[in-house]
Amino acid sequence: MGTMNDLPSVPWPDPLASHRQSDQLKRGRMIVAFDALLSKRNVTLAARQLDMQTSALSRLLGQMREEFGDPLFVRSGRGLVPTPFAEALRPKVQALAAAIDSLFVPMVAGPAAESPFDPGWNKPGGTPVPPLATRPANLLEGQPTPDEVIANLERLGQSASPHDRLARHVGTLGIAGGGHGRPLTGGEAEEAMGIVLAGDADPIQIGALFGMMRVRGATAPELAGFVRAMQAHVAGRLGRTIHADVDWPCFTSPNYHNPPWFFHAAKLVAQAGYRVLLHGNTGSGGAAGRYEVVASALGIPVCPTADDIAAALDGERIAYVPLTALAPQIHRLIALHRLTQFRTAALEAVHLLKPGGGRTSLLGVAKPSYRDLHRDTARLLGWKDMAVLGSVRDVAQYAPFRPATIHRLIDGEPADLALPALIGEPPVTPRPRGTSLDYWQGVWSGAMRDARAERIIVGTTAFALFALPDTVRIGIGEAMARAEELWKARRLR
Repeated sequence: MGTMNDLPSVPWPDPLASHRQSDQLKRGRMIVAFDALLSKRNVTLAARQLDMQTSALSRLLGQMREEFGDPLFVRSGRGLVPTPFAEALRPKVQALAAAIDSLFVPMVAGPAAESPFDPGWNKPGGTPVPPLATRPANLLEGQPTPDEVIANLERLGQSASPHDRLARHVGTLGIAGGGHGRPLTGGEAEEAMGIVLAGDADPIQIGALFGMMRVRGATAPELAGFVRAMQAHVAGRLGRTIHADVDWPCFTSPNYHNPPWFFHAAKLVAQAGYRVLLHGNTGSGGAAGRYEVVASALGIPVCPTADDIAAALDGERIAYVPLTALAPQIHRLIALHRLTQFRTAALEAVHLLKPGGGRTSLLGVAKPSYRDLHRDTARLLGWKDMAVLGSVRDVAQYAPFRPATIHRLIDGEPADLALPALIGEPPVTPRPRGTSLDYWQGVWSGAMRDARAERIIVGTTAFALFALPDTVRIGIGEAMARAEELWKARRLR
């Protein structure tokens, strides 16, 4: 008779295995949700990004709080504010969420999937950029103490040092009026930004200025003052006046993954006889020169100097100007995002830089409150015509198969137009092997047929034509028809 020792060895089932697997799945969802909440600081917006119900994300947030033993977020007038514990976790959470996304990048197919740029799009900026110029204050050698500076704020005049004058403006934001502060006037904001761009600000003053404005929110007079200072700074570097018909800012994050079909549209507008000036950047670091690659691939001149810009507009009627060449100090100021992880008022102002003038300016703004803010700022600057495209982020690119709102200035007066989806959404075209840059170029040359991309190009061209002052009386339908003709008749080289 056999004994127990004669029985084959069979592993006992682990009653905790399924529980551990369930925990892993739940924690993976928590990481992705945590990252979205840190980014959006709003449960509804984070749920929309994750394509889930708000109530489901709220329940998941409750589970995260229980799991970590910390509230993670507290409510404020500006949305959810991460607790110190949540802020300490931010780098790990972002890295884990990015790692999860990276696993699926090779599997994303089709332009409709908003696939990330491949390395062929990216390169460091072609123009060497010096560090942000500052002039640290020395409070230890004969300089007044901070208390003495504050006590004399009201007596400081234009003869005071740049540090003292900027201190007055920072103090206005934070301590004037019995501790409540107030927004800067346009003149105060212009002087503050002028000091920063001249390299005369202490680094702590720069951080205090933009941090306090971020907490309260920038006003139109403040942005207008910043823009005036930026325009004076750029005009001094250019040394001559540039004339364009269409001002097309394209300041996007390295994380902006939509293919830049608006470059194709800008080239069509130029081939229609208008002078188009594109200017911008794609952040700093390895992707800083992305749009330089894109422009060159399409035959759009990349212009580092004023003479280059003028020659390109005279000859090709289109030019792209990288911010690194236009104003390195402004580029470095915007690049502080890498250290702060929030958008400063400088980034909002640079969209309104308009270095080559222009009869109209085309902006893309996703945040609803910023659409009116940009338009109100433009009115304070004396602009007559502009168009702000809603439902997109940081660049004017219009998909006519989605609803959108156009916030316009027409002869200085605001006018809004809510557009329904003008056409049905085209199907996704399977993307062949090759780089995204090859595909993007192939759509222009006709080597690749992509109905969805072509509709975006035609729609964006129509948006630009619709925004021009001399076409103010045409409807969007007529603009679409004209854009279609331009697309069919485009010059491939």
